[in-house]
Amino acid sequence: MPLLNHDPIIAIATAPGRGGIGVVRISGPDLQPMVARLFNKSLTPRHAYYLPFNDDAGNAIDAGIVLYFKGPNSYTGEDVLELQGHGGPAVLRRLLNHCLRVGAPFGLRHAQPGEFTQRAFLNDRLDLAQAEAVADLIEASSEAAARSAMESLSGAFSQRVNALNERIIHLRMLVEATLDFPEEEIDFLEKYQAAETLQQLRDELATLIHQAKQGMILREGLHVVLAGQPNVGKSSLLNALAGDDVAIVTPVAGTTRDKVVQQIHINGIPLHIVDTAGLRETADEVESIGIARTWAEIEKANVIVHLQDARYPGHELDQAITQRLPAQTPVLNVFNKTDLLENHGDVASAMGTPRSQSEKQSLYISAKTGEGLDALRQTLLEIAGWNPGAESPWLARQRHLDALHNAAEHLAIAGQHASQDDQVLDLFAEELRLAHDELGAITGQFTTEDLLGEIFSSFCIGK
Repeated sequence: MPLLNHDPIIAIATAPGRGGIGVVRISGPDLQPMVARLFNKSLTPRHAYYLPFNDDAGNAIDAGIVLYFKGPNSYTGEDVLELQGHGGPAVLRRLLNHCLRVGAPFGLRHAQPGEFTQRAFLNDRLDLAQAEAVADLIEASSEAAARSAMESLSGAFSQRVNALNERIIHLRMLVEATLDFPEEEIDFLEKYQAAETLQQLRDELATLIHQAKQGMILREGLHVVLAGQPNVGKSSLLNALAGDDVAIVTPVAGTTRDKVVQQIHINGIPLHIVDTAGLRETADEVESIGIARTWAEIEKANVIVHLQDARYPGHELDQAITQRLPAQTPVLNVFNKTDLLENHGDVASAMGTPRSQSEKQSLYISAKTGEGLDALRQTLLEIAGWNPGAESPWLARQRHLDALHNAAEHLAIAGQHASQDDQVLDLFAEELRLAHDELGAITGQFTTEDLLGEIFSSFCIGK
């Protein structure tokens, strides 16, 4: 996608398929001549018109509402024309093709994915974090995610980042002034309380990082893999969590040969639950492929639920599985089938709670009866780092989190320079500059063209 192309662009802005209303959107530097060709009249900006949509021969394609927005007071910052008619695919295609024919002399072309929002960013109608929030709002799978995406779109996240950056700029200004006038012999760190200011910046950035982590969980969800030996109830647990029979359940070990993925929501947080093939030694070629795919899913997991049979704790196969699980991924040991325990009455009081302090990541459940499932849902969120009391007011992406971590690292190095006896101010200033650049990349102040192309290409066409 070119960084900026001034050709007028057009796309169907509503989702594919049938609907009550369909929208065709056009954006370009000056659409007035094209508007006159389409409707044989000029349109007053920000006025709604009910007009016929006729083809070249004057035959009616449709009729609907026409809105004309004069740039820069529009979504893209350019002239924008919206034709709102009926939402039938055939009608919208005819209308789109007619507009393309009329607009051909003006260079009108199909919009690329995300090109409307990219133009809004390049024309300073949105910063990059707000532009990304447009896609997040469209893709939000829960009310909580939609609320947070709207907060990002309104600029809440950008304002926090910009406020932090302004304080870094102020500190940089003081350092640069000291470097420019060394004859003044000012003890910079002491006179301007630079060390204290830097620590405040680091503390505020740490809070921002924590909130961004929460925001990323809310946006992307958690990749939760159910792993364990065959016939321990992984498919039954998936069905119980999903509230539907999404996986085949039989008493035959090895029934699940491939992964089954189901998205559920817990307190508005999306969880992608993956049921996998049972882990064991097998000569069955098809089952072996399923087991290999299980280990591949385990490597990608945010949380691993190691499901075990409560009747046989410490089974040697479970111990072998535990030894192979990746050390960097949180693991929750879940003992299923407590309804089959002979001593079920003694275990009932421990349902959904650890047996001991040393087993604080162990739960006892019955996928069949539902006992312990509420505690399992809550524990999954806690293990993954979700804190309901610190819910992020905005959504965040991995690139946001990476930039925040990089900025924190530069501020930490700046603090090391500040603590040295010789107080190397030029290195101190350089680390502040690098931290400033990292934060600027979040809102698009310092962003490569390649990154912009990658971000906007993930948008839907027409937005």
